[in-house]
Amino acid sequence: MKKPYYAVIFTSTLNNDSTGYQEMAQQMETLAKQQPGFLGISSARNEIGITVSYWENEKAILDWKANLDHLQAQIVGKEKWYASYKVEIARVERAYQKAT
Repeated sequence: MKKPYYAVIFTSTLNNDSTGYQEMAQQMETLAKQQPGFLGISSARNEIGITVSYWENEKAILDWKANLDHLQAQIVGKEKWYASYKVEIARVERAYQKAT
C-alpha cells in the first residue's frame, strides 16, 4: 500500500446474544470492499474482536461511516450485539511484514 494511508481499528466485545452478527459482519466486509478508497481489511475474534480496515484517506473513512447500509449495521450493533466497542483512526506512515 502506498503510504501514508489510514487504518480504522474497531475493537469490540459481544453481548451474550450475537445471533446474526457474523452474517452482518460478512455483509459489511463485502460492502466495504466496494467503497472508493478501500485498501484492505484484517480481523480476529475471540473474547475480544479486532477489525482493522485500511483506507486511502480520511474522506474515504467518512464516506464509509456515512454509508446508509453501514449506518443501519451500526445501529443494530449498538442496540443488540456490542457490550462495548472502541474506534480508533490512525495514519500509517511506515509498515513492514514478514511474508508467509
